[in-house]
Amino acid sequence: MNTEKKYFGFPFTFWVVILFEFVERGSYYGMMSILSIYMSEQLGFSKTDVGTIKTLIQPLIYAIPILTGAIADKMGYRKTLMVAFGLLGIGYSLTSITSEFSSIFLSLIILAFGAGTFKPIISGTIAKVTDESNSGFAFGVFYWTINFGAFLFPLIIVPYLKSINQSLVMLVSGILTASMIIPTFFFYREPAQEDRVKESILEVFMSIMYKIFYILIDWRFLILVFIYSWFWVIYFQMFDAALWYLKDFVDATPLNNFVSNTFGFNWKFDVEHVTVVNAFAIILLQFVISFLVKNAKALPTMIIGISIATFGMVVLSLSTSIWVFLAGIFIFSIGEMTAHPKFISYLGLIAAPEKKATYMGFGFLYGASGALISGILGANLYVQLIDKPMITYVREKLAETGHLLKSDVTIKEAISAAEKFGISKAQVASHAYPSELWLTFSLIGVLCIVGLITYQYLFVKKKL
Repeated sequence: MNTEKKYFGFPFTFWVVILFEFVERGSYYGMMSILSIYMSEQLGFSKTDVGTIKTLIQPLIYAIPILTGAIADKMGYRKTLMVAFGLLGIGYSLTSITSEFSSIFLSLIILAFGAGTFKPIISGTIAKVTDESNSGFAFGVFYWTINFGAFLFPLIIVPYLKSINQSLVMLVSGILTASMIIPTFFFYREPAQEDRVKESILEVFMSIMYKIFYILIDWRFLILVFIYSWFWVIYFQMFDAALWYLKDFVDATPLNNFVSNTFGFNWKFDVEHVTVVNAFAIILLQFVISFLVKNAKALPTMIIGISIATFGMVVLSLSTSIWVFLAGIFIFSIGEMTAHPKFISYLGLIAAPEKKATYMGFGFLYGASGALISGILGANLYVQLIDKPMITYVREKLAETGHLLKSDVTIKEAISAAEKFGISKAQVASHAYPSELWLTFSLIGVLCIVGLITYQYLFVKKKL
């Protein structure tokens, strides 16, 4: 039993980990809101290189908790948290000062291990310091905090730091996360552990390997995770394709003028604010949507949510207007908050009683699978539908004047060369296929919907 003094209905440790979650998620989304642009524009990486790095790094954040959650139970949450914050601080800081492909990759690997170590500790702590009477509300506060961090950091802190130097975003994220070691040491109280047979690290590791093997031979579960992961392939484009697209095609001047005229201060909508739109939609509407669908069946609600998100992709294909862009991201976010909570519910409903814990524990692998696909797929689609047609146009126009572009020219170099010969960026951009890009992503959403319906028909006998 937790004997800590309670504040607003929860023990002090709960509010400590809520602070941790706010800082960690704010730092993470602050970095992710600009990382693809930072690597492609400031460091000069190709979009496919960026996609490769993110395809290799992001799945770790979802897969590592399988191991670190069990280690934390053995080692203690407090010690594990300090390790996590140490790794996060090192990972972010190294990312801010390195520029080579291999060094950035290593820095982000360290960061991923820190984030993956941190994830299960916070949810585990909340589960242990609450009970049936308040755990539902506690996890609601937890989820809201994630989105508040994803909203506030990119809205206020990232633009200021970016105006000085983009690398400062990563450096400050490193300082903030590393500084959380101090309140962990002084204020975090180890949650009570259930009595259980003591296991060695080797026994813990073997137990995890057995569970992984058990999951790998459950092909029906793996099919479900793979199908649902296609929705997250689209979601991860909020941190990749959507940022490049905003930079290349969307003129935010009308929005900036509206904010200036309405609120009386100068403001500039930029790539980091894509995350802000998504987080703001969830902060504003999550409780309303959760109330509306709380008694609805899981699968139909998932289908409706993914359909709404898919429609958001279609909206993005309609125009390069900033208002259309905002509408597309906002609509997608409504779909996300409608579909995802019901997926967790669906997992619990389709699992046999003896498999419920396993299904729920490994259900987050949708993120690992989605991230494994999204980076390379999104980057390559962008290159094929946006960059290559524009480079081809510039190459042909310059050839007419007797000038040749080098074979490995980047889109930035091609546009710069075109402008020297009086060809505007708008002329070059008119030869890209942005509508086809978003329609392709919408087809991925349709694929996910068809897959879920087929899965239900083939493998699930009851209506859910």
